[in-house]
Amino acid sequence: MDLAAELEFALALADMADEVTMAGFRSRDLQVTTKPDMTPVSEADREVERRLRERIAGEHPDHAVLGEEFGLSGSGEWTWIIDPIDATKNYVRGIPVFATLIALTRSGRSEVGVVTAPALHRRWWAGRGDGAFLNGDPIHVSGVSELTDAQLSINSLLDFDKHRFGEGGRRLSERCWRTRGFGDFWSHVLVAEGGVDVAAEPVVSAWDLAALQVIVEEAGGHFTDFSGAGKYDGGSAISSNGLLHDEVLAILQHGR
Repeated sequence: MDLAAELEFALALADMADEVTMAGFRSRDLQVTTKPDMTPVSEADREVERRLRERIAGEHPDHAVLGEEFGLSGSGEWTWIIDPIDATKNYVRGIPVFATLIALTRSGRSEVGVVTAPALHRRWWAGRGDGAFLNGDPIHVSGVSELTDAQLSINSLLDFDKHRFGEGGRRLSERCWRTRGFGDFWSHVLVAEGGVDVAAEPVVSAWDLAALQVIVEEAGGHFTDFSGAGKYDGGSAISSNGLLHDEVLAILQHGR
């Protein structure tokens, strides 16, 4: 598999996604419904995923596709994983912090990742072995080596409480220099850029993470679930500059 060619294809998919999301962003005609889990879904979410699935099927009929809105189709060694709009709640309220996440994975490992945030005029991407980029410029994680100097991004301590990591989440926040809730994809790409040193989410889905894993790792960072396994489908996520990762894991796992 030519990963450079697949990265170019993923970037073309991102262009398609941007057209749809920006056409619906802040539109009074945007249709929004509620899914069974009480999260919102817009027609733009579904339309992005439909278009990307069609394009992938035409280019790679032997590849599987996993998406947030329409599940898994196909099977095989290579799987495209799509979150058509990460941070839909932001999108439907007119907040520009949303993105489409596109990953090509092989046997549970992300090989190509693209995160495109058109309302922010930012796009991050990486191909395994070729580095990570923001709008074409190389990016790298920070060199912060002490938690007391580190910036942490989490969505909410309530999420940690709900999933049995409440004490660990509070301890981690107390130990860090600064805690902010950049949220969703943005937390992790900021780790890749070096603006944030640690991002942690106690509950999250594979389509939220697959593209981010390779971007963080190619930027020199470390990416695991809360058990320490280096995978995007473990149901939780920690991304860091690598220097702080073991200490963060210990605090979250043991609450001290």
